[in-house]
Amino acid sequence: MSRLTHVASGPYAPPAPARVLTAVSADGARLHVEVHGPEGAPAVVLAHGWTCSTAFWAAQIRDLAADHRVIAYDQRGHGRSPASPACSTEALADDLEAVLLATLAPGERAVVAGHSMGGMTVMAAATRPAFRAHAAAVLLCSTGSSRLIAESTVVPLRPGRVRSFLTRRILGSSAPLGPVTPLARRILKYATMGAGSAPHMVEACARIVHACPRRVRHVWGGVLALLDLDHGVRELRMPVEVIVGTADRLTPPVHARALAAALPTCVGVTELPGLGHMTPVEAPEAVNGRIRALVTTYTQVKEGA
Repeated sequence: MSRLTHVASGPYAPPAPARVLTAVSADGARLHVEVHGPEGAPAVVLAHGWTCSTAFWAAQIRDLAADHRVIAYDQRGHGRSPASPACSTEALADDLEAVLLATLAPGERAVVAGHSMGGMTVMAAATRPAFRAHAAAVLLCSTGSSRLIAESTVVPLRPGRVRSFLTRRILGSSAPLGPVTPLARRILKYATMGAGSAPHMVEACARIVHACPRRVRHVWGGVLALLDLDHGVRELRMPVEVIVGTADRLTPPVHARALAAALPTCVGVTELPGLGHMTPVEAPEAVNGRIRALVTTYTQVKEGA
């Protein structure tokens, strides 16, 4: 599990959940799940990305939990979810199914938002019965389905074998990140955020990423390096919206455009000028607004909710 070193104050400090539970995945992996907001309100499920945790969604939870039931969970090995020897896209799909079954009533439908590896989790779960039964609509933030190494621009070289080799080494590194220092913040900002990201945004992201155990980061980095979920994209039959930052170096806009072209029901692509990979942190109002619009358009609110 991660060392919990997220920020303790400000808009990116994780709110206290109304309820905490443990979802058990198909292989017995235990997943930390938080439920925020009023019972009976429209449901939103949040799946975070590589090296992150539920803390990554603090700005979404603070806003949406006023009138939504927001469900956020830690991917296996991240946050408060213990590490597991099984690390694969199939395991990610199993975990999302387990969370949906543990938190949503039979027939209840939610908007599912995934960032980065969380979006890949959604693609991996596209054909799963529980996902299809419960996902009314999807928001994919800063993600891709394949060719992550080939398309990444973290290494400032021309596309080709050298850039791919260096990118793969970075993605799969098991070197310790160490404390959050000014140099660490500059490196993280360069790799994952837009040039105009405010210091408090960078600090929040750095604390979350640096809390991820290096073994977990290394193993899941290897999974991402070999990712091929193009088939899953074509199986996402519900309405899907896509968001990406134009300065995203990890999953550049080429991925968002490819997703939009392959999705059976793409209802919009938003490219946020100058923003990097951490769109829910860098542009919380835009991301929250898209989630709210998907809830309003594609889910039915219970009477009296």
